[in-house]
Amino acid sequence: MRVAVTGANGLLGGAAVAHLAGRHEVLALGRGPGRLPPGAYVWRDADLGDGRSVEEALREFRAEAVLHAGAATDVDGCERDPDLAWRVNVGGSEQVARACRALGARLVAVSTDYVFDGAAGPYSEEDVPNPKGAYARSKRCGEEAALLLVPDCAVARVAVVYSGRPGAKATFATQVVEKLSRGEPVKAFCDQHVSTTLAANGAAMCLELLLETSYRGVLHTSDAEVVDRVEFARRVAREFGLAGEIVPVKTADVKLPAPRPLKGGLRVDRAAALLRNKPLRLDEALARFHQEWSLRGRAP
Repeated sequence: MRVAVTGANGLLGGAAVAHLAGRHEVLALGRGPGRLPPGAYVWRDADLGDGRSVEEALREFRAEAVLHAGAATDVDGCERDPDLAWRVNVGGSEQVARACRALGARLVAVSTDYVFDGAAGPYSEEDVPNPKGAYARSKRCGEEAALLLVPDCAVARVAVVYSGRPGAKATFATQVVEKLSRGEPVKAFCDQHVSTTLAANGAAMCLELLLETSYRGVLHTSDAEVVDRVEFARRVAREFGLAGEIVPVKTADVKLPAPRPLKGGLRVDRAAALLRNKPLRLDEALARFHQEWSLRGRAP
């Protein structure tokens, strides 16, 4: 099957390409040079924010299935530049959706827990979104663009994605490991309750949703537990056998451009019932994260 992945330089998109390569004919789409290891895929430089290049690439490839994992994910950057957030997260999703509609391709669009305001989480697929801030609003509009324009479409929501894969970008989880390994303290929000998502397992769930089911609508595909960020940092430290100071801080005490959901998190009962690749308990996810990290050759 001809399968395309947008956001292939990102955490979840990169994991998806690695999973697909050698199993399908794969087009990996990202902005700028590819940062993935060489493999059985074709790389295409395409910008979700330019209005045309991603759609053209998908049409030329004649994609039969698309995992749309690309987005502008810098929450504060989106708040500073809402035009960028709209062009990439809404306009880019529209590009992908137009191509899928024209090709008759199945689409899974990756979204976020930020579509909820964090007043009463954790949230199920049936809860009504109430996004706050430019990033959250643009991602919610991107969901609607995909669902409206593509008949065969699912939206997969993830949260706090992390990966230990060599070459993957830094995340809160990797910063915990690196800072504690250097003897530096780690600051973590004690009042932000979140789901987390190991990229490799999130990608596996999204690809199963894309290629092995006919499910349409929204599905939550994060890890299976909701924790505050302090507890997440402590669990990372425990998995890696790291001592050190984890400093609780409150969101209101830090001046952040964009609002953060506080009582957030995603309920994943539906994904657990539907998919062969299940949402992971946090300790299992972190054990796999540690295994990935060891491939960097510098595991504690």
